[in-house]
Amino acid sequence: MGKVLSIVSQKGGVGKTTTAVNLAAAFARRGLKTLLVDVDPQGSVRYGIGLRKGADTRGFADYLRGARTLREVIIPTAMPWLRVMLVGTVTDGADHTDYQSHVAASDLLPRMLQAASERCDIVVVDTPPGLGPIARRVLLSSDRVIVPLQAEPLALQTTPQILRSIQDVVKSNPGLTLDGILLTMVEAGNASCDRTVAYVREHLPAGMVFDIVIPRSTALVEAFAAGQPAVVRDAADPASQAYVNLATLLADRLTRPSA
Repeated sequence: MGKVLSIVSQKGGVGKTTTAVNLAAAFARRGLKTLLVDVDPQGSVRYGIGLRKGADTRGFADYLRGARTLREVIIPTAMPWLRVMLVGTVTDGADHTDYQSHVAASDLLPRMLQAASERCDIVVVDTPPGLGPIARRVLLSSDRVIVPLQAEPLALQTTPQILRSIQDVVKSNPGLTLDGILLTMVEAGNASCDRTVAYVREHLPAGMVFDIVIPRSTALVEAFAAGQPAVVRDAADPASQAYVNLATLLADRLTRPSA
């Protein structure tokens, strides 16, 4: 039985999808059978793995509506051990209310994650920003969760809220473990950034914040624009190396036999 690892954040633009894409690719490069699932209606995962407009974008929303089978919405990638489930066709308005309501009311999401975890070593889920009904539904079916946090002062305001939300989910899913808060877009030598990192480490419980941080990197942006995970396109970049190191740490935790 594999594990479901969810990537959640209180707001967008903090490296959530970049983290999901690069961790999934790094797991796959380690030979772990990995499924990357995108349930965020913005659908950014497809760009990070090179599926542009015009490509087949069938995905979870189509499975949810009954328009596709589960087998049909799992798409192979250029990496042998990595498959992806895109968000698919979300046709309602900008706030995606219908999609969110459908996900919250249906049992297809937890059933899908259960089925996927039975066939994969690791299922990585990219959730919408915020702990709304979709992210909460995912967390109720997850084993682990990571919270990317941009190393900038305003991000500190959202941290207590998302931690409380995760703790609330744990009441219903006691098997859910917070693997840690991942500091992203870290600029060494930037005074404001350094203060933020120091404050986060000082005020959160020991062990809650990963020692590994993701440095700000043009390689991440360029890789996303090129439609490749940075860990594949530019493995020597410090940000890529950080994601590989994090994947190594997590793979040990996720695949370690239960006591």
